[in-house]
Amino acid sequence: MQHNETSQPEDNSKDANNAAEVMPSLEEMLKQAELKAKEHYDAWMYAKAEGENIRRRAQDDVSKAQKYAVERFSNEMLAVMDSLQAALTVETATVESFKEGMELTRKQLASVFEKFNIKEINPIGEKYDAHKHQAIGMVESEQEANTVVSVMQKGYSLSDRVLRPAMVTVAKPK
Repeated sequence: MQHNETSQPEDNSKDANNAAEVMPSLEEMLKQAELKAKEHYDAWMYAKAEGENIRRRAQDDVSKAQKYAVERFSNEMLAVMDSLQAALTVETATVESFKEGMELTRKQLASVFEKFNIKEINPIGEKYDAHKHQAIGMVESEQEANTVVSVMQKGYSLSDRVLRPAMVTVAKPK
């Protein structure tokens, strides 16, 4: 049996050259890594600066909110002040007209309080609550012990937060 195929010596140098062309040199790999590192560093610096800008803007917003938080409330209170000043300029006022003017001004003020969720704490007959009431004394009473008997000064709350506790007297234990 005869082989018609002629065996040729393999050319390993061609494959090595092709592999060398496909594989980047260490120098090129280092340059690419340096470029990637610079891209990442630039992106990090941008993100850091953006974070600082966001922090500064938020700080400004908080500062403005604190500074102007009462502006809407203040504008509503101006109408109450105008009513009080108008009442003082009346020359021929009677006790009746003063009383009417005070009642109208009180209603204006109550309206402002309602708009801003300021509620009156008037706890007569309720159980004493140290979070909402300030006991200034205890008295003999037919009511159950620690029940509010009288209110010397009403309290006020703002959105369920006590602004001023009601000053009360409570029933003594029997």
